[in-house]
Amino acid sequence: MKLHDTHCHIDLYEDPLVIARQVERERIFTIAVTNLPTAYAEALPHVKSFRQVHLALGLHPLLAQHHTQKQKSLFRQYLSETSYIGEIGLDFSREGIDTKETQVASFRFVLELLSKHKKIVTLHSRRAEKEVLTLLGEYTVSPVIFHWYSGSASLIEKIVEAGHYLSVNPSMISGQSGQTIIRRIPQDRVLLETDGPFVKLKNRQVTPLDTPAICEHLSLVWNMTIADVEKNLQENLERLLRWSNDNLTK
Repeated sequence: MKLHDTHCHIDLYEDPLVIARQVERERIFTIAVTNLPTAYAEALPHVKSFRQVHLALGLHPLLAQHHTQKQKSLFRQYLSETSYIGEIGLDFSREGIDTKETQVASFRFVLELLSKHKKIVTLHSRRAEKEVLTLLGEYTVSPVIFHWYSGSASLIEKIVEAGHYLSVNPSMISGQSGQTIIRRIPQDRVLLETDGPFVKLKNRQVTPLDTPAICEHLSLVWNMTIADVEKNLQENLERLLRWSNDNLTK
């Protein structure tokens, strides 16, 4: 069964091409997120030949100080080149709260564009889950993938009711809070991610090749075989891809 990774920063590994070749060899459908439009432009020539690597156009909330008019102009320019958007969103944690207003303005800018174009979106919502969900509703952008959700478990029901998905990574399966969140997500709304190279597994950076470990955990939670877990996850991804476009661009 073909696996997937809906959120991986391939361009931030020490040798991105090594990771891209692994993904291609193992046929792991991978959304390679970027943090700024300039990073997207820099990475594109290197991954165009890989069928399994799908480069996403990003405007990361923790880089709000770099959300210049030039970057926004490039975002608008590159939007038509890809069917994948990420990493975007909001971060109101201690690390990001000082740029809250800039983040919201940038997120609104992106959502305004996405309200007119169907894209596969993976987004960041740390300590801003309610605000992200509200803005998605305001611009009628749905479905999206909530990457590494760490908010209130009680909000998951509203996220699912709005039509969205949530992606699970190796860090979530190793912690109590992450496990609690995983148990609350309906089986038909779960997708896989690694968030590599930021997540570590056994003191090393994870890669898309580590997604089977997530399937093993889900098999215990869902009380089903790993093969059935993989089949379920593949159906979830295919449903999302069909919604976006039958002829996705690279």
